[in-house]
Amino acid sequence: MFDRNGGHGRGLDAERPEPAGARSQEHNPMSSANGTQADPAASLPKPEGLEGVVAAATALSHVFGEEGRLVYRGYDIHELAGKAGFEEVAYLLWHGRLPNGAELDDLRQRLGANRALPESVLATLRALPGDAEPMDALRTGVSALGAAEHGLFDATPDLDEAIAVTARVPSILAAFFRLRRGEEPVPPRPELNTAQSYLYQLFGREPEPRHWRPLEVYLVLLADHGMNASTFTARVIASTQSDLCSAITGAVGALKGPLHGGAPSKVLDMLNEIGSVANVEPWLTRALDGGERLMGFGHRVYKAEDPRAEILRGMAEEASDPAFFALSKTTEERALAMLEERKPGRRLYTNVEFYSAAVLAAVGLPGDMFTPTFAVARTVGWTAHVLEQMANNRLIRPQSEFVGPTDKHFAAIEAR
Repeated sequence: MFDRNGGHGRGLDAERPEPAGARSQEHNPMSSANGTQADPAASLPKPEGLEGVVAAATALSHVFGEEGRLVYRGYDIHELAGKAGFEEVAYLLWHGRLPNGAELDDLRQRLGANRALPESVLATLRALPGDAEPMDALRTGVSALGAAEHGLFDATPDLDEAIAVTARVPSILAAFFRLRRGEEPVPPRPELNTAQSYLYQLFGREPEPRHWRPLEVYLVLLADHGMNASTFTARVIASTQSDLCSAITGAVGALKGPLHGGAPSKVLDMLNEIGSVANVEPWLTRALDGGERLMGFGHRVYKAEDPRAEILRGMAEEASDPAFFALSKTTEERALAMLEERKPGRRLYTNVEFYSAAVLAAVGLPGDMFTPTFAVARTVGWTAHVLEQMANNRLIRPQSEFVGPTDKHFAAIEAR
């Protein structure tokens, strides 16, 4: 069995595909208990997982799945990755255009000034068990931030709040990372950019360019990705006129789910298990013959190569140990060939998870920090979508397909 969605049958920004023939006969929600049919015009469309449903209008980003393209505010991702810094992309998503020099300097200063965490948030992180999952710590930390700074994060999300939460998310993760190792959190250095500051706060030393530059490209590539599950969650919460930290807390919860946030650490586990270039062919053959899923291949939306995977391949070559990159590249090439042989025409390509694992491992992150680092990037997209939602807000309240009975009668407890 192959993996259409990435690790564990799960892909970044993905959902499990509908089983073939799962709805060959549509159920009519207006059927009565005796099988008679109500007016067919009363039936509602019933797309699985909201597939094909337009949930919002956005000018932020779009995934062109058939073409394998990702666009931010009119810019193809290849125009930005490796050219624009993460702060420039944040400005682009928040404002709709790239900043000039003065505007970029101002944003960098504002992000740097907002990275320090309130003592109450640090106390909350200290109270967590050391074996808590980093995504749980992030969810808790963002929620605590909203409570601690309720004067800042009021009922009307704005750009100041977007900057504040974007700056604090890496600090929350870095603080928990160090606390669980018995180390004290490292105070941020405002002059560093986001990628540099995150690594500095994690490891307590100024990062080398060969580490922070690939990480910055990763952050640019993961900053936004259309109407994915966590983005939709953030917009739904914002549409109720709740506060920004509530929206981001909900988004973190959605990203934690393996059908969306993926499991890039499982790619690393797979490659470590393969171990050597010489073992690629026999390992893949055994895995596929045994019905195992290959991690990092296939995507719910892309029917061509994920453009983020293409770019991260280059970053992995730059950052990774040469032997590990050779193992990754050989595994990718043989896996794609074998999947096409066994499932011709299924259009399975490398997804962003595959080389995310190599890049994030190369900069020193353990596997359980991969998805949290995804959140560092995506916070920009989440906040941009919240601001866009609030600019022309209407409560998001979809209809549902009712499939239950309607003619039951109450019986006293003695008669049940």
